[in-house]
Amino acid sequence: MDKLNINQWAEEDRPREKLMRQGPASLSDAELLAILVGSGSTKEDAVTLMKRILSDCNNNLNTLGKKSIHELIQYNGVGEAKAIAILAACELGKRRQMGSPEERPDLGTATRIYNYMHPLLQDLDVEEFWLLLMNHNYRLIKKIRISHGGITEVSVDIRIILREAVLANATIIAVCHNHPSGNLRPSANDNSLTKSLSLACDIMRIRFLDHVILTDGSYYSYHEEGRV
Repeated sequence: MDKLNINQWAEEDRPREKLMRQGPASLSDAELLAILVGSGSTKEDAVTLMKRILSDCNNNLNTLGKKSIHELIQYNGVGEAKAIAILAACELGKRRQMGSPEERPDLGTATRIYNYMHPLLQDLDVEEFWLLLMNHNYRLIKKIRISHGGITEVSVDIRIILREAVLANATIIAVCHNHPSGNLRPSANDNSLTKSLSLACDIMRIRFLDHVILTDGSYYSYHEEGRV
């Protein structure tokens, strides 16, 4: 029987599609390595090839990382480029293990939000609206610029904010924007947006922590003013 190429497999069995659908943790070591090398040989697909190489390493990635390029290219279907990709992946894994986790800033107060965002927004001459996605400990997952607008206001789609929060598995969000004019007073549009966003977060069971308006030197916090 002729061997099937990976692109002839059922879609749910293909490593790339499986990773997209279920995440990298769902793949075996051989499947992850097969994504790196891309293809096998005329006799076996990439997954089978990597299973064979791993078997010769007692299915131990540490042992695989000790292989030389010369040793790897002895396998039919592995050239220098594939051998280099395998060893580069093993080295990255080693360096990740040696590295320390990135410290995520705590943005649990308006002052912390201001101190974190002020350097980014202080010199702008137009308004920008930013979303801050946090976990339950107020640690930042990521920040996202939602819109870049005019001198007096920006256009914000609440659906985009909620979508980003859900995709990031955020349990707490805050938003902020700058007032280039230096006037801290919220506009009617700011008030309407804050109220609508608060209601939408209630429905989605996401905690809306604050809406902070920044100027170069001060801030206005809806939370501190008792309006959130």
